[in-house]
Amino acid sequence: MTSLRISQLAERSGVPATTLRFYESAGLLSAGRTPAGYRMYGEDAIDRLAFIGAAKRLGLAPEEIGRLVGVWEAGACREVKAGLRPRISARLAEAEARAAELADFTASLRGALTRLDALPDRAGRCDPECGFPAPGPGAGPGPAQAPGRGSTPPASAPVSSGARGGQPVDVVLSPGRRAAGQEAERWRAAPVACSLPGRGRQERTARWRAAVDGAARAAVPEGLRLTLPVEEVTRIAELAAAEQGCCPFFDFRLHLDGPCLHLEVRAPADGGALLTDLFGSTD
Repeated sequence: MTSLRISQLAERSGVPATTLRFYESAGLLSAGRTPAGYRMYGEDAIDRLAFIGAAKRLGLAPEEIGRLVGVWEAGACREVKAGLRPRISARLAEAEARAAELADFTASLRGALTRLDALPDRAGRCDPECGFPAPGPGAGPGPAQAPGRGSTPPASAPVSSGARGGQPVDVVLSPGRRAAGQEAERWRAAPVACSLPGRGRQERTARWRAAVDGAARAAVPEGLRLTLPVEEVTRIAELAAAEQGCCPFFDFRLHLDGPCLHLEVRAPADGGALLTDLFGSTD
């Protein structure tokens, strides 16, 4: 059987060597070792990687992919189909629910901008009618959460507009059904893969690059912070919401601070190249 070094497998499969090492650490790919310690793979690793890539594009988590790979290698096609169907159905239900929530959130942002534009520019101090309406009964005092799966986005939240006591708004776009602190961690375990086809990825990349062109950039832990005019909030939020549908490994945080919009984007180490490709770097 032909043996491939990691650089040869990366070239043949199109999967970066860093990802191959990650797959090995996650138990998705096995490698032999030469006496000198070099990783060696069989030809069957190419088909295995193709299966893993297809599963990642469906949004499956590494542990699910690991179980399916075992079935794929040892079982009949019908057994792979039986394992895939409930997982795909579950992902579809989650994606549809998230799409509806994100549509509601986008409508909230549009309504917020409409309200801001309709407010008169007065020389006097702001009163309770300025800014957004207060949250409804039972709403917590914390930052506004953009829709994660299973969450309901708030209709409105206070923003800082020079008003006495006004506070900036933090918006977190990160999937999950749990509390905010737990939601923010879900992106770390998401598969680093984009489910968009090639042309779709090119179009999305072009839209992001146009949206963040001219933004001030600063490094943050595990990601990047971009500062833009606050008028870009709807455009950026819509793009971030769409990105969550195909690339759940990105963590987005929008911070509205007077005339500025601060967008923080984070990704696992394995997704660093994709993050730079979409949003640029601080260099």
